[in-house]
Amino acid sequence: MDRGALRAAALVTALTAAIWAQAPRTTRRPVHARATAAAEPAGLTPEMRIVVGHITANSLRGDVSFLASDLLEGRDTPSRGLDIAGEYIASQFRRLGLEPAGDDGYFQSVVLRPEDRDSPKSRNVAAILRGSDPQLKDTYVMLSAHYDHVGLAQTGEDRIFNGANDDASGTASVLEVANALAALHPRPKRSVLFILFCGEEKGLRGSLYYVDHPLVPLGKTIADLNLEQLGRTDAPEGPHLNGANITGFDFSDMTPILVDAGKRVGIAVSKDAKASDKFFEFSDNEPLAKAGIPAHTLSVTYEFPDYHAVGDEWQKIDYDNMAKVDQAVGLATLRLAQALTAPRWNEAYPGAKPYAEAAKKLHE
Repeated sequence: MDRGALRAAALVTALTAAIWAQAPRTTRRPVHARATAAAEPAGLTPEMRIVVGHITANSLRGDVSFLASDLLEGRDTPSRGLDIAGEYIASQFRRLGLEPAGDDGYFQSVVLRPEDRDSPKSRNVAAILRGSDPQLKDTYVMLSAHYDHVGLAQTGEDRIFNGANDDASGTASVLEVANALAALHPRPKRSVLFILFCGEEKGLRGSLYYVDHPLVPLGKTIADLNLEQLGRTDAPEGPHLNGANITGFDFSDMTPILVDAGKRVGIAVSKDAKASDKFFEFSDNEPLAKAGIPAHTLSVTYEFPDYHAVGDEWQKIDYDNMAKVDQAVGLATLRLAQALTAPRWNEAYPGAKPYAEAAKKLHE
């Protein structure tokens, strides 16, 4: 067997092992729920306890360690490594029994440069947890992240940009929140669209394409919570523990929902005065916001020592802290999906005005 065939076989073996490593979680769920119940703060409903109990550090570690492994070679857009990551994500959606939302099962084919007839293509990965309310199940809350990174360096002993924090951490978080919400019976009133975008590192290519080719109606999409860099706590100014930041903190009334969800699990969701507005345009929430959908990005820290460096590896993630943040994400997503009213842009805040105007046009 030649080296290429051996390498392909190794990739398939690793993928299969990672997927099987995830499968036994269904038998461990009651243990997680019992173990965390004593430590849960007051104010959690029974369904909230189910969500919190299903999001664990070990599950996140399993996801991130595969997605950021050397075998995936930095998940460039497009690349074989990114394709393997996409197959892993789809396998997890399949395991949870989520509805395929793409134009090819769980995949949405993405033309990376629509203006170019010979443009390369890649794929977004998307699934739906169908809502339970007859009137609201055709409305959607989005939970998103990007699953690509920047690939390989030209030179160096270590050439692989593993992208563990940026953004295997966000991808793993979407998967584990999906796992938690899928355990609810009955399911939330509104449907939840879980989507992992390609091409963020190439200029938000996957999310831009999605807005032009939505898988569910934009006018029926009430909110998007986008997840970026949730794993590292070693910020330049000091450790960021038990906290998270939202871009566009003052832009919409999604913020109080996130703040409340954080309080319930001991996470302080706050405004980074220097970065909140500045970074709003720099992630996959921005194309959705421009379309009029209240959309924000949640991060633990905007900067960390290995940003876009080969040292961004899975062993450096603080999985215990990440699990608590993701529990807050799960509760916020649940609340959005249960709400009878949709979030609104804050028209009184200058930075939000263009998005509020876009929302009016979207719902004309």
